[in-house]
Amino acid sequence: MNGTIYLDNNATTRVDPAVVMAMMPFFSERYGNPSSMHAFGGRVHQEIENARAKVAELIHADPSEIIFTGSGSESDNQAIFGGVEAMGRDTTVITTRVEHPAVLQSCRHLREQGFNVIEVGVMSDGTLNIDDYSAALATPGKKFVSMMWANNETGVIFPIKKAADKAAAAGAVFHTDAVQAVGKIAEVDVSKIPVNMLSFSGHKIHAPKGIGVLYVRKGTRISPLIHGGHQEGGRRAGTENVPYIIGLGKAAEMAMDELASGGAKRISAMRDKLQAGLVKCPDAMINGSLNERLPNTLNISFQYIEGEGMLYHMSDAGICASSGSACTSGSLEPSHVVRAMGVPFTAVHGSIRFSFSRYNTEQEVDYVLSVVPKVVDKLRGLSPFVK
Repeated sequence: MNGTIYLDNNATTRVDPAVVMAMMPFFSERYGNPSSMHAFGGRVHQEIENARAKVAELIHADPSEIIFTGSGSESDNQAIFGGVEAMGRDTTVITTRVEHPAVLQSCRHLREQGFNVIEVGVMSDGTLNIDDYSAALATPGKKFVSMMWANNETGVIFPIKKAADKAAAAGAVFHTDAVQAVGKIAEVDVSKIPVNMLSFSGHKIHAPKGIGVLYVRKGTRISPLIHGGHQEGGRRAGTENVPYIIGLGKAAEMAMDELASGGAKRISAMRDKLQAGLVKCPDAMINGSLNERLPNTLNISFQYIEGEGMLYHMSDAGICASSGSACTSGSLEPSHVVRAMGVPFTAVHGSIRFSFSRYNTEQEVDYVLSVVPKVVDKLRGLSPFVK
């Protein structure tokens, strides 16, 4: 095929052309500061509030509960550090071993500051160890929970309603990193699930990089992470990133349309076709639950070969995916997610994540299936571990 086959949508998505069009006037003609007293800035402020309402609608929140941030990582940091600061130093922090680094490193930083931090394990299919989680919630005193809705590497979905209900019963404050879930599954509904805080990021739903959201339920105490102004109700200082907020509002609107039209079913059908073809490769294994999983994500290991070698060869063929291993960042350690799942040593370095969006086609899947098995055979022929 000509061009790029982009199957790395859990890393970032293409900005939708309609989102770009919605943003453009706010770089030039409508450049007023929304905090200004004059009408020129006031009209921009109203556009921000319109976007806030669309974002709130996507997760069934009240617009006043939406804080715009610079990224999903900032939203996670504000939830964790701001939430724990508001609760006090005698708070126990509960998270899981498979969180995104924005959560896991934040919690471990709190441990270095003297906080009691509990990291809950997962089962071999990547699902939450609910018994370990229940035991952690039985810890005496104040508790703060930060748990991802869906895993960025495997796509495994955690039982967030059950986890949030248990947290509420234990008197704990509950935050969820929903960066990979919002806009992909309809179950992200804060009117039905008692989360106190929820984070997500614009560039995972076809908005630009550099805009994030933190939902904070009314009545939840949180300290600002960034000080210096009255913006976002005094909860996040700094002049608003107007074009990106507008773009996120448009992307949220389009994500709702996509969910309502059954787009997730079309995407999961492509994912399943790719999976059915790739598992025929020798010593291939799926990482993560086949049932509790995002519709767009496939994490598969090809044993005895390196994921990085797979990625280089696929890239040469115009295919973009990602490795479940952290080797690409200069570390020889495999992904903390696959290690927490107990994936065999022969497979931990050979994991590949394919993640789809609404822009992918079945023709692209056919092309990937014509390329990847040949790459696997070639690399297995070079592997010292294959007889």
